[in-house]
Amino acid sequence: MATMKQIAQLAGVSRGTVDRVLNNRGVVKEETAKKIRDIAQSLNYVPSRAAKSFAALKLGLKLGYILFTPDSNAFFKQVEEGIAKKAAELEEFHVSVDIARSDFTDHASQDKLIDDMVDKGIDGLVLCGFNTSSTVKKIHELKEKGIPVITSNTDIPDSDRLAYVGSDYFKCGRAAANLLHLMTNGKSNMGIVLGSKDVRCHEERVNGLISYLQENAPDMHIVSTVENRDDDFESFSIVKDMLAAHPEIDSLYLASAGVYGSCRAVEALPPERRPKIVSFDCTPPIATMLKKGIISATICQEPDYQGSKPLDILFNYLGMGISPSRENYYTKIDIRISESI
Repeated sequence: MATMKQIAQLAGVSRGTVDRVLNNRGVVKEETAKKIRDIAQSLNYVPSRAAKSFAALKLGLKLGYILFTPDSNAFFKQVEEGIAKKAAELEEFHVSVDIARSDFTDHASQDKLIDDMVDKGIDGLVLCGFNTSSTVKKIHELKEKGIPVITSNTDIPDSDRLAYVGSDYFKCGRAAANLLHLMTNGKSNMGIVLGSKDVRCHEERVNGLISYLQENAPDMHIVSTVENRDDDFESFSIVKDMLAAHPEIDSLYLASAGVYGSCRAVEALPPERRPKIVSFDCTPPIATMLKKGIISATICQEPDYQGSKPLDILFNYLGMGISPSRENYYTKIDIRISESI
């Protein structure tokens, strides 16, 4: 583990100068301060527990976390477990975390929640947000106010966000296409279900799949694409209608939540007509469908990490002045089948 002494030696300054820069305790020339922070970042320097405590007590940090409502999405309940775990760790440093949930069907509700967080005096925000111009504008306004934003679960790359924590969804889409390619021997009529085209992670999952098909699978065709707004009831209805209208569909790509509803529609078919299915996440309902053989494979994305890591980044950035070591903190592509859960 890197120490302040090592950083001081590499920067050619005293340990006291390093201490002042990393703990925001005094005035140091910006050129020198930048050099010290860059070295600390390259060494993955982690402040001591005492230093973290000092910084937090001094600043009294308030962090906000806005995510999509979990009522119809079991995945976000798993994300919240990660948030709660990290929030409990930060309590001893006098850091508070305020969680809010936006309506998946109402973009304006999320913009209002951002304003409400600012009114509460937050110092930093984690946002699972819509990839819309209004959200980009909100993030820019927060940056101008000195409030850093970390995007989590779904990215908004053209905004002024500080970093992103979540899956590389384009790569995940290619992985899903590869799985379906293997399952169908490269010949398939496919149906796609996504939550919303305004949510970047859903769009990128589809773009990744299309990219793979264009390069590797000329005999795999997308027959129908529908949106379910991440809702199980809506998903059941639209998938049932899609399968009735396109009986030739022999594979399904479930690129969003609402997986259980989609699977219930598939269960209603005779076994010989049921399509191969690749989905995302491994919530209890999805695990059940895997074990029953309705879902062929699912791709997980470390929800606990997506809940905790953004708060850790904000704490170090605001409390210690240490910038994120990279722009994107990607989760592992973790493929599960019935025999691996």
